[in-house]
Amino acid sequence: MSPSDDTAADSPPAADLVEGLRSGELRSLELTKTYLERIERYDGVIRSYITVCADSALEQAAAADAALERGGQRLPLHGLPIALKDNIDTAGVRTTAGSRFFADTVPVADSEVARRLREAGAVLIGKTVLHEFAFGATTQNPHHGACRNPWDLDRVPGGSSGGSGAALGADLAAAALGTDTGGSVRIPAALNGVSGLRPSSGRVSIRGVFPITWSFDTVGPMARSVTDVAALLAVLQGYDPADPSSVDQPPCDAVAATGQGIEGLRVGIAGGYYQEDVDEEIVSLVLEAAEVLERLGATVVQVDLPGAAEVFDATNLIIRAEAYGIHRERLATQPELFGEDVRRRLLLGEPVTGAEYGEYRQLVRVWRRTLENSFEQLDAMLTAAAGTVAPRADESETIETTRRLARLTYGFSAAGVPALVVPCGLSSGGLPVGLQIVAPWWAEETLLSLGAAYQRETDWHLRRPELAALAA
Repeated sequence: MSPSDDTAADSPPAADLVEGLRSGELRSLELTKTYLERIERYDGVIRSYITVCADSALEQAAAADAALERGGQRLPLHGLPIALKDNIDTAGVRTTAGSRFFADTVPVADSEVARRLREAGAVLIGKTVLHEFAFGATTQNPHHGACRNPWDLDRVPGGSSGGSGAALGADLAAAALGTDTGGSVRIPAALNGVSGLRPSSGRVSIRGVFPITWSFDTVGPMARSVTDVAALLAVLQGYDPADPSSVDQPPCDAVAATGQGIEGLRVGIAGGYYQEDVDEEIVSLVLEAAEVLERLGATVVQVDLPGAAEVFDATNLIIRAEAYGIHRERLATQPELFGEDVRRRLLLGEPVTGAEYGEYRQLVRVWRRTLENSFEQLDAMLTAAAGTVAPRADESETIETTRRLARLTYGFSAAGVPALVVPCGLSSGGLPVGLQIVAPWWAEETLLSLGAAYQRETDWHLRRPELAALAA
């Protein structure tokens, strides 16, 4: 599919917006108005937002511009219009977790990530739709609307951060936050043609974010370009002593990493499980991306990761067991408030025994050691982000579709390693395909260097769906 043919007045902004706003080359108020106009024009069909904060966003944007005019401090995300997944608490703005249980909940305090974004100068433009309680990969939400993929409205946007992915794919926000337990940032990034990062577990606080699990949850930045993803990570990262999952780890130099070369980096293409049951054209596009990195100076080799299938199953059952534990009381007292698909999936965690849970945790520990051994010889690994392009909505039963879309992401979630997804091509049917780049623990700089270098050589992250026909 060709880039958007929208009129010039409605043309979407380019990528790499953070520096343009900080330098004053772009004006926050003008940019925010552009996104709000596009939301009004297109989101009645795409349905990527639950709440749009138009009035407050315009006030914040005008204040950001006025601060620069007065010679004020240029904040790291000065005036950047950003959307947050609606399981991330925002003070004074309702946060529903995509559910009926919290349909009218308005937090009195920000989550830690929302607080950091505000302090860095970001403008909150709205809250995006998600799969109910972030527990599924289709974002066909029965309470807040079925989100559609802007590349093909008959298809799902992925999930559970499907609203964030669709909003970015349609240029209805400059950047977004998602959450990633088993792949919920990476899958929507891949299916909507944008970039998304799952940080190392513990790198970014999850305090004030409604959980799916206690073991694997993360918050991840999403944007069209890796350079904007890096600017978001630079603000979001950092130890939070009030979050028991947070790790006191030195911050990475995320922004500087995007300007570094990749000469001499050792990159492995994961074979075996990571190419089985994957569409042939997706495998071909991943291999073409590897060739680009090789031309830029990386050394590319094949690598096998034994145990990948087993750890996928183990991770799936750990997630089910912990999600059931989180929702057990709600399931017992008000089961009718759940969507049918999420209720069925949550109940799959009820039969998991303590003995089985312990066995699954041991499989994860063995898998972590497998990755540790592989990373002794490699700086990063490449896989497809998903084994298929965006599935049709009318063929997307939640449990089976989630399993299919998350096959290639779950194992890296279980290990807690960082993983970046960038667009690497379009399928023969014109749908986006994502490349997943995985690095060792705390090596986000490597991911950002590779991703930014790849995007300097390609323009897949700038491709856009045709939206003009969707105008109301």
